Amino acid sequence: MAPKDARDISKVFFTRLAELEEGTHEHSYVRNTLIELNLALVRYAAARFRNRADQMEDIVQVGTIGLIKAIDRFELTREVEFATFAVPYIVGEIKRFFRDTSWAVHVPRRLQELRIDLAKATDELSHLLDRAPTTAELAEHLGLDEDEVIEGVVASNGYTAGSIDMPADESDHTGAIADRLGAPDAGLETAENVQALKPLMEELDDRERRILRMRFGDEMTQSEIGAELGVSQMHVSRLLARITGRLRAGLLVE
Repeated sequence: MAPKDARDISKVFFTRLAELEEGTHEHSYVRNTLIELNLALVRYAAARFRNRADQMEDIVQVGTIGLIKAIDRFELTREVEFATFAVPYIVGEIKRFFRDTSWAVHVPRRLQELRIDLAKATDELSHLLDRAPTTAELAEHLGLDEDEVIEGVVASNGYTAGSIDMPADESDHTGAIADRLGAPDAGLETAENVQALKPLMEELDDRERRILRMRFGDEMTQSEIGAELGVSQMHVSRLLARITGRLRAGLLVE
């Protein structure tokens, strides 16, 4: 269908849509027809992003969402062509899609937009100064605080991310980046716990320390400890629970 014919027919359908009650079968039919009549606007807007051919199907889908929003909000009394009204909605929806899905790490929209401003400002100042601009120069150019510029630069690092399984150096075969990453030292945590336990152990009486030494040092069973102390195995169990509970509570205190 020629664009002019689509415009003329769309006006008729918009007039009819305004007369119908939302949610009725006829309203849905007219609305769906308007969507089909104006899909060319989505293809027109999507053509701007032809360099992202691998995402074109998704671009058309989100662009269609923008078209639907435009149809739902358009009124003939605006005295503006529907195409003029709809294209900003379609392009806005596509740009929102890129903004929400292109970043490897999710950052606030404010910082996503700041990244674009910083990139433009860096290009402009680099051309003028014949060198890379400083943080202070970027801040002055954009009318921002230096801290805001630094925050934007740091956030920009989240735009792309590489796999830690990638080679550490493409010039040789030194293994993946992951092979060079450190790991938590289990022995360090043990040492910290030992140091934290020392003052707590000093708060115990001789009998309590003796019970802990027999249970965890000499690895005696509760029955053997009971026989050594002349008490029942159940009593030893309660004593151990009480002592270890006190130690655990002490370790968890900040």
